[in-house]
Amino acid sequence: MFKRFAIVSVLLASLSGATAAHAQSADASGTWLTQAGDARVKISKCSGGICGVIVWLKQPYDTATGQPATDSKNPNPALAKRPMIGLPLFAGMQPAGPNKWSGQIYNADDGSTYASSVTVTGAETLRVEGCLGALCGGETWTRARH
Repeated sequence: MFKRFAIVSVLLASLSGATAAHAQSADASGTWLTQAGDARVKISKCSGGICGVIVWLKQPYDTATGQPATDSKNPNPALAKRPMIGLPLFAGMQPAGPNKWSGQIYNADDGSTYASSVTVTGAETLRVEGCLGALCGGETWTRARH
């Protein structure tokens, strides 16, 4: 369901050099569709940076139970019961350059949080990057059309 998106989001990269200098007044606020098209994340300004929460999933129900998908991989039993819709994906992303924020991203596939960066690369594109150990990667999200 969410695995491809989460894996790519966690295996983030160092490809932002050319994109960080893009449009000086770009705004990350809004709803973004992940590269795989399996989730939409609403990004808003918070605490001097940006925050993002999952607002839509292509497969919002757990196929085994028929119930709404939950954060079942979270090692904290109290958090493992929270719904995926509304789940904070990243929080506390602070400015790290023009149109770029750095902080952490949550991976619901393994219940872990990883270093990440988010860069507005155009009016309709957002780059989500970072690394897990020596493995780096990233993906490009597009503004969602409602």
